[in-house]
Amino acid sequence: MNRTLAFSRRCFKEMLRDPLSYIFCLGFPLVMLVIMTLVDRSIPPGGPSVFHIEKLTPAVAVFGQTFVMLFTALTVSNDRAGAFLTRLYATPMTGRDFTLGYLLPMLGISFLQSVVTFAAGFIISLILGTPLNAGGLLLSLIVLLPSALMFTAIGFIFGTLFNEKTAPPLSSIIISLGSFLGGIWFDAEATGGVMLTLCKCLPFFYCTKAARSAAVLDLSAGGFFLPLLIVTVCAAALTLLGSAVFSRRMKAQ
Repeated sequence: MNRTLAFSRRCFKEMLRDPLSYIFCLGFPLVMLVIMTLVDRSIPPGGPSVFHIEKLTPAVAVFGQTFVMLFTALTVSNDRAGAFLTRLYATPMTGRDFTLGYLLPMLGISFLQSVVTFAAGFIISLILGTPLNAGGLLLSLIVLLPSALMFTAIGFIFGTLFNEKTAPPLSSIIISLGSFLGGIWFDAEATGGVMLTLCKCLPFFYCTKAARSAAVLDLSAGGFFLPLLIVTVCAAALTLLGSAVFSRRMKAQ
């Protein structure tokens, strides 16, 4: 466990040293929160409600997690490109130590990112005169943990399988899929048809749905518990897959 924590601290410091992490993991989601709030204010009454602050805030939090995935892929692929991991392979560290060492700090960053996003959303809601439910925000923070693990595990897998030139573009594809087929910027259920079917084929839609339901304390089976279960299962499966792939790569060195 000491080896895991030491490696986690190193990965956490590496991300903090990168100024781009502040821009993409904190700055960009907050900018999108403000911009989409302004868009919502320009929509006539009775229009789409997807940009209302109570729906927008948890959706932007999910959007921010996709950038943590990108930085996970970058960190792992860059470590593999150099001699850093090669030297560590000679130590008593196991595949589980490496997996947890990468995932834990990224989960911490993702959690802090969600806290900042919800704090900003709450301040905006006070300015608009429609304060968000504090209990719902706290529940949504907890609900976002499985989705944070899922996105981080995807980045870990990409960083393990691909080099530093290939992993970022692949992560960008997931960012696009998570944004559009996750129902972050549009109401997928209101759209219906083929688009809704495509959204339901990927776990990103359920990340957004569970977070939004938690934020407004809509704890129905279909709106909250089933999406949360799907995301949790996907997160667990991808984490186990990432650990297995990384362990195999270690043995191949």
